Amino acid sequence: MMDAASRRAVADTTTFHAFSEQVNYSLLEALRPDPEATSDGHDHRPRPVFSGHWVPVTPTPLPDPSYVAHSSGLFAELGLDDRLAHDDDFRRLFSGDSSIATPPMRPWGWATGYALSIYGTEYTQQCPFGTGNGYGDGRAMSIVEGVFNGKRWEMQLKGGGPTPYCRGADGRAVLRSSVREFLAQEFMHALGVPTSRSLTLYVSQTERVRRPWYSDASRSYEPDVMVDNPAAISTRVAPSFLRVGQIELFARRVRAKAHPDARLELELIVRHLIDRNYRDEIDPALPFNAQVVELARLFRARLTALVANWMRVGYCQGNFNSDNCAAGGFTLDYGPFGFCELFDPRFQPWTGGGQHFCFFNQANAADANYRMFWSALRELLSDDTAATAQLDQLREEFPAVMQQELEQMWASKLGLTTSDDSLVQELLQLMATTRADYSKTFRLLCEIPETVDAVTPAFYLPINAELEQQWNAWLQRWRQRLSDDGTLASASAAMKQVNPAITWREWLVAPAYEQAAAGNNQLVLDLQAVFRDPYADPSAEVANRYDQLRPRNAFNAGGISHYSCSS
Repeated sequence: MMDAASRRAVADTTTFHAFSEQVNYSLLEALRPDPEATSDGHDHRPRPVFSGHWVPVTPTPLPDPSYVAHSSGLFAELGLDDRLAHDDDFRRLFSGDSSIATPPMRPWGWATGYALSIYGTEYTQQCPFGTGNGYGDGRAMSIVEGVFNGKRWEMQLKGGGPTPYCRGADGRAVLRSSVREFLAQEFMHALGVPTSRSLTLYVSQTERVRRPWYSDASRSYEPDVMVDNPAAISTRVAPSFLRVGQIELFARRVRAKAHPDARLELELIVRHLIDRNYRDEIDPALPFNAQVVELARLFRARLTALVANWMRVGYCQGNFNSDNCAAGGFTLDYGPFGFCELFDPRFQPWTGGGQHFCFFNQANAADANYRMFWSALRELLSDDTAATAQLDQLREEFPAVMQQELEQMWASKLGLTTSDDSLVQELLQLMATTRADYSKTFRLLCEIPETVDAVTPAFYLPINAELEQQWNAWLQRWRQRLSDDGTLASASAAMKQVNPAITWREWLVAPAYEQAAAGNNQLVLDLQAVFRDPYADPSAEVANRYDQLRPRNAFNAGGISHYSCSS
């Protein structure tokens, strides 16, 4: 971990002017704007967008913005001085005031359209025009793209106000969801899970927006009150924000012969995806069709590894539609997400998600999203039977590749050198029957205990003699298997690298955003610090506060055990 002195040593960018000089808009230059867009970005009412890849749009500034948090780790990676987060011009830009932009920066951001499919079924009902041409970035807009410390990054405001894709909403994000997203992105990065990152979080001291949420001590499944929330803007950062749903949108237009340049626009966005997210792995000298096949192979590898990582750390995406699936193969959006505490394969924190997006169904959702990606790329290979056959084979092999990733993941969590499905399945059944905490159980197993007594701190209820006997029998079989593979000490050390000691517990995060709404950001900063090193053995003080089982009153609690996507 980089200390403060080291961060200062590599922070070459100390002024807003120096920051602005690193801007470089590859997306705006390589892709086509909507021909019906305004030239000044004042384009905030819902309307259909029939062609083009992006729409210039000015963000809506937060009035009286104040600082909540920034990521020192990401600032260091970008070569930014931490003090920039408090710089007036920097704060203005990343709280939505694009008028502060100076050349070569543009005085507006850009929003993109994309398609929606759920489990491989195309939807247009969410589009106010019934065509799918009004679906896209409704309250997110990119504001900066540039090369920082030799690497290209895109910076996107979440909650920056309405765009042509807003579908009549206000385009704002509330502080509650912004705190959750800000913390979750940095936590997932620390866990080693590919993810978009957090840059800054600012909140308005005067603007509040009304959203449905839960009353105090609510046991309601759906929100039961309307709540006024402080409006906030978080800035998320990634190599690009290209989504499977975007590639899908342009392929739909090709099939529908929506306009004469539909196929060209699909080809352009796929070429741009390769350049932005895969150029280090795909030889530009290859024929384009070969690059497309290699793109499909690489994305499959990233997507299957991503979902296995989600399962490893207990993360549930909650709404893994094609529009929430980054074509670069990382975790894109933190809307209706959660982390499994009490182990349940059907864990689903979002009230609107359904069981099809539950914890153990994420591999199936990934398969469906990959199918939409494959189907879109197929439109580019229609005149190449050999390349099409290769692409089809990659699609057919997806379930087997996904299964292999999952088997390797479970083996790593148990310190095994090779997979053992019967051992894994028996453990998962024991955890479900015992009502065990997912992350705490695996962390306690890192000590390779001989009896279940060492694991009981992870159980929400006492166990009977029969379960105790089953656990002890399983532990003995597992320990023997570890001994056959190598030493118990080496297995323990390896397990501690993949089983975090600290996990996300919603009942501990909620007070942070509640206190932040009252002007106290200390709990947000405390959680940010705790989440930086989740695999290290925590101090007694940290463990007493953050490594505890969910209290009884947090079960079936609206906004804690389950929540809507009203953000």
